[in-house]
Amino acid sequence: MRQTPISKSLIDDAIRDFGIQDFAKATIREVKSIAAFAEKEAGVEFIKMEMGIPGLPASRIGVEAQIKALQDGIANSYPDIQGNPELKLQASRFVKAFIGIDINPTGCVPTVGSMQGTFASFLVCSQRVKGKDTVLFIDPGFPVQKMQLQVLGLKYETFDLYDFRGEKLGPKLESYLSKGNICAIVYSNPNNPSWVCLCEDELRQIGELATKYDAVVMEDLAYFAMDFRSDLSRPFQPPYQPTVARYTDNYMLLISGSKAFSYAGERIAVVCIGDKLFNRHFDDLAARYEGLPFGMVFSTRMLYALSSGTSHSAQFALAAIMKAAADGTYDFRSEIAVYGERARRLKEIFQRHGFYIVYDHDLGNPIADGFYFTIGYPGMSSGKLAHELMYYGVSAICLITTGSRQEGLRVCTSFINDNQYDLLDERMAIFHENNPV
Repeated sequence: MRQTPISKSLIDDAIRDFGIQDFAKATIREVKSIAAFAEKEAGVEFIKMEMGIPGLPASRIGVEAQIKALQDGIANSYPDIQGNPELKLQASRFVKAFIGIDINPTGCVPTVGSMQGTFASFLVCSQRVKGKDTVLFIDPGFPVQKMQLQVLGLKYETFDLYDFRGEKLGPKLESYLSKGNICAIVYSNPNNPSWVCLCEDELRQIGELATKYDAVVMEDLAYFAMDFRSDLSRPFQPPYQPTVARYTDNYMLLISGSKAFSYAGERIAVVCIGDKLFNRHFDDLAARYEGLPFGMVFSTRMLYALSSGTSHSAQFALAAIMKAAADGTYDFRSEIAVYGERARRLKEIFQRHGFYIVYDHDLGNPIADGFYFTIGYPGMSSGKLAHELMYYGVSAICLITTGSRQEGLRVCTSFINDNQYDLLDERMAIFHENNPV
């Protein structure tokens, strides 16, 4: 048994001191804190793969536009609760340019990141029809969305997409929707953490069933156009970002500035609500909110109560970014393509040392290389693998925390530095030697 880069007692004591009883269920922030503590105490560099934080500079176009807005004095005025008119217009153009659907600017509402967008969406979706009080997650997914439901006191159901791809998806969905209590369907595309990408036929099944059972689809596009197997960078030209919006009127698209534009720090996103859903009246919402339609309840009630609007200057930043992208003068995809290359190199290292990719295929095709991927190791549970890797100065979260039923870990490529590939290779060689398959 070769010596591990980090003392096992240091890691074990830290996990105990943090009060974590089952490391398989450790949150992203807990794993991050333990890794930071161990790195400082041991004086050994950690290879940090737990946090989905952009590892690239923020879009220069956005930064310059935001600075100009602040210099022009925008900070002294409250933002319109419906959003800055220019951002609403440019969001509508952006959706047309890269998704290929028409949506009225009225329905494009800025939020304080997609986190606030989902929180407000959960509120309005769960209140629109009495008895429809449960959210359905097509997992794996972003763990904090379930935490939001915990905070709100709302119920949810979930199933792992792993065994229900293609034509199997529709019947599985209908087994939940037919109960009549599902208010919303939530998934990310590309998927966090598996990086599988729902195809048009799967999205058609989701859309048609959402219409049949009157559920709202909350399509999380946090990793917008980041399926690097297709060239999604050309505005107003196919191929477009796949979307459920082609198959139902009951949709809300959550488009974040965090990953695609590396603008995470300013907490800016837009929620694009389909025209018919935005203007639709529901008896239960009308009775509670003075007869307002769905979209106006979302903005003038939910968002108003949460934050009284979204950062004024950040809206100018996102408007400028989306305008430049739709105009064809800013190729945001070329800036973020490095995530795909990082994933390719990291996968090769892990697989060479006995690891396997958990979500390894996408309807018969190899999984795309992107912001995330998943790994497992023969004979090790998720918690055991995550714990063991900490001894080697490698931190990642367990798939169980994302709603997955598979054993393994989520790996994020965003913080990998060029000097860390060789370091990871050395450490995983020791790991493999210490844990022969």
